Amino acid sequence: MERVALISDVHGNLTALEAVLADIEGRGISRIWNLGDYVGKGPRGREVVDLCRERCEVNILGNWDDFLPDPAREFGGDSLAWWLAQLGPGQGDWLRALPFSHDEWVSGRRLRVFHASEETVHRRVRYVRSQAEFEALFSNTPATGDGPLPDLIGYGDTHDPHYEVQLEARTVFNTGAVGNSMGDPTAMYCILEGEWGSQETAPWSVAFARVPYDVEAELAHARAVNMPDYEGYEVELRHGIYRGNLREWKAGERPTDYHERPL
Repeated sequence: MERVALISDVHGNLTALEAVLADIEGRGISRIWNLGDYVGKGPRGREVVDLCRERCEVNILGNWDDFLPDPAREFGGDSLAWWLAQLGPGQGDWLRALPFSHDEWVSGRRLRVFHASEETVHRRVRYVRSQAEFEALFSNTPATGDGPLPDLIGYGDTHDPHYEVQLEARTVFNTGAVGNSMGDPTAMYCILEGEWGSQETAPWSVAFARVPYDVEAELAHARAVNMPDYEGYEVELRHGIYRGNLREWKAGERPTDYHERPL
């Protein structure tokens, strides 16, 4: 039995990433897969990309990794230009060239991981979703390519961890987020254990790990470098409230629609 750590959605939060990597190392896990969204929202995309290139054996494309370095994008002076400027030479090209998905056998299951959905990194599948959306996750598309159909899906993007199994043993798990987890803001990742590379039925498991980190240090750095949209970053890191609900939060309301928020 071997364990692989699956991380996702670091979003430039180097403090959280370092804490998660230390926890992974402390558990004796050497294999790490990253399911995308290295950059944006947080202040240190460059450092996050460097560290993930060094430590992760599998790196997957996320939606921010695709659109932020897009040379055709017109920024118009908004905050996206600030996050793009944080990237080092060649990092934007590296991000946009990342594979869409990765398949591997584990304990007789055909595992497929991607960032958001089977179709595109720019369409997310929420915890509250339709039956058709669930079933589509297991299909081959132009983005995933052909090959054996998966029966075990791992993805990130929503910052909203969950696990679900349906008929024919089709199983989906969402890793949650390292950099700005929703609901519970504590950094989160998954550990998948099984017989890797084996098509023979064997025990396997998926576990969710929460890792506290120094939120105040991360926010202090964001303030020191005058990162844009700081209030949104702060409410996500302190309270696990999506920045799109900042107005309701400041008004004293308790936003509860994140699971169902449309794209």
